[in-house]
Amino acid sequence: MPSPSIKNRIASVLESPQLDLSVVVPIYNEAESVEALVEAIANSVRETQLSYEIICVDDGSKDGSTQVLTNLAQRRVDLKAVILRRNYGQTPAMAAGFGLAEGKVIVTLDGDLQNDPADIPMLLAKLNEGYDLVSGWRKNRQDAALTRLLPSKIANLIIAKVTGVRLHDYGCSLKAYRSELVADMNLYGELHRFLPALAYIEGARIAEVPVRHHPRRFGQSKYGLGRTIRVVMDLLTVFFMKKFLTRPMHVFGLGGVISLAAGIGMGAYLTIVKLFFAQNIGDRPLLILAVLLVITGVNLFCFGLVTELLMRTYHESQRRPIYRIRDVFGQK
Repeated sequence: MPSPSIKNRIASVLESPQLDLSVVVPIYNEAESVEALVEAIANSVRETQLSYEIICVDDGSKDGSTQVLTNLAQRRVDLKAVILRRNYGQTPAMAAGFGLAEGKVIVTLDGDLQNDPADIPMLLAKLNEGYDLVSGWRKNRQDAALTRLLPSKIANLIIAKVTGVRLHDYGCSLKAYRSELVADMNLYGELHRFLPALAYIEGARIAEVPVRHHPRRFGQSKYGLGRTIRVVMDLLTVFFMKKFLTRPMHVFGLGGVISLAAGIGMGAYLTIVKLFFAQNIGDRPLLILAVLLVITGVNLFCFGLVTELLMRTYHESQRRPIYRIRDVFGQK
């Protein structure tokens, strides 16, 4: 049960006629845990005295989760059951929940009861200290050491190094966001793992707090080592977005100029060797390399121009500014 100090901090989180809190839970084949999870979330949030809703997104479950959620939604006024047409993946399921959330704060957690809903008040209290995103850290994680813990630790170190966001646990789904931050983030592929990095790109203030983690009570994990390649690909996407989202010409154009200059330099050397020293250059690997570098340079430069136009079209068509304003003070 939250302490009085935490309750007081939570009580001032949001002062608006709209809902204070939306709890978004992606569900995939979790029929045995859904009802207990929803009740645990409701019990935890009621203690904060905030208005709330629970949004469970069924991501094409095949074990009866859909029917369980439908029945629960008919009995509970605080539950919104969202049934997707097929299994799209965790990122689209979270995006669907974000799109339907009406709260000024959005909390996410997994549907397998390994995240503890009792930690939600602690995340909200931390968020109210002035942060835009608070991420959970499964400090004592209850998973298999070889197949889950070790790969996760390695991935967290790499992600933190590449993105510049220093978190211990990127994979923890228990997070709290301000809704205006989520509105600025478009999710594709499997980018849910990199929400803190995407939020950092948007200028968010991020904190991390230790949270409880329980052993899985029902079923089996839906994730394994097979997702490693997808994580690497998504990491490259996030790295590019962080560094060059509004200036792609800086990376492709620079690479093109370097490649083109090197190719022209080699070509000039071979030309001098041919014209002034009468040496045969037709069988030299350097000639093939020079031609390849020139072609690569031209292609990279053209690709940079195309991506520059695409970025301009993206921002201008959506009237999406390339900056984010946190506050404005003073007279109008």
